[in-house]
Amino acid sequence: MNPIVSFKDVRKSFGSTEVLKGINLDVHQGDVVALIGRSGSGKSTALRCVNGLEKISSGTLDVCGYQLHESNVDQRELRLRVGIVFQSYNLFPHLTVRQNIALAPVKVRRLGRAQANALADHVLDQVGLRARADAYPHQLSGGQQQRVAIARSLAMEPVVMLFDEVTSALDPELTGEVLRVMERLARDWMTMLVVTHEMAFAQSVAKKVVFVNDGVIWETGTGVMLKEPQTAELQVFVGNGL
Repeated sequence: MNPIVSFKDVRKSFGSTEVLKGINLDVHQGDVVALIGRSGSGKSTALRCVNGLEKISSGTLDVCGYQLHESNVDQRELRLRVGIVFQSYNLFPHLTVRQNIALAPVKVRRLGRAQANALADHVLDQVGLRARADAYPHQLSGGQQQRVAIARSLAMEPVVMLFDEVTSALDPELTGEVLRVMERLARDWMTMLVVTHEMAFAQSVAKKVVFVNDGVIWETGTGVMLKEPQTAELQVFVGNGL
C-alpha cells in the first residue's frame, strides 16, 4: 500500500535558521502517528507542511497524491483532503455550533444548506455534542469548543487529520474529553498525525511514535519506546515528564 503522506529528506528553513533537517517519514491509511519532542524541535513545522501552510525548502513531500514540493499544488483541493485542528479553536462567536460547522461545507464544498446542516449534526454526534448544536461558542467549555473544532474539520470529510497540540490549553478533565474523541477517530481508522505532549495518549493510541529532536527524527517506534527509550535524548525527554 502506498503511503498517504511521505516525507523524503524534507528540509525547511526560515531565513538562515534550518528547522527541519532531513525528515523521512511514511504514513499509511489508518495510521495514528504521534509526533513528540521539545518545543522548537520542528514537529509543528512538519505538521504545517503537510497541510501546505508551510512550503518545504527541499526534499519531496507527497500528501494524498499531491506533490507539495512542486510549485503548482492546488491548495484548495489539498485542504479538502487534509484537515487540521489547532490549539486555538477559532470558532466564529456570532454563529451557533451548527452554523460554525456547516459554513465551510456550504462555501467550499458547495453543499445545500439542509445537507450541510445534516452533515453538521452527524459530525456533532461523532464528538458527542449533538445536544449543543444551537449553542454559541461562549456557552461551551474549552473542551467542548475544541470538540466542535474537530467536528468542523470532520465535516470536510478529510482523508488525513492533523492535530497540533490541541489539548495544551485545557485542564486535565477537558483534555480527557478531547482525547476520547481522538481515540474514537483512531478506532474508526481515521489517519491522524498528532503533535502532542500527552505521553499516555501517544503510548496507548498511536501506531507509531516519532521523537523529533533538533529538526530530525531521533527515534521512532511503537508506544513501548516511551518506556524503553533507546537514546539518551529520549530518555531525558521522557524522564522530565514532557
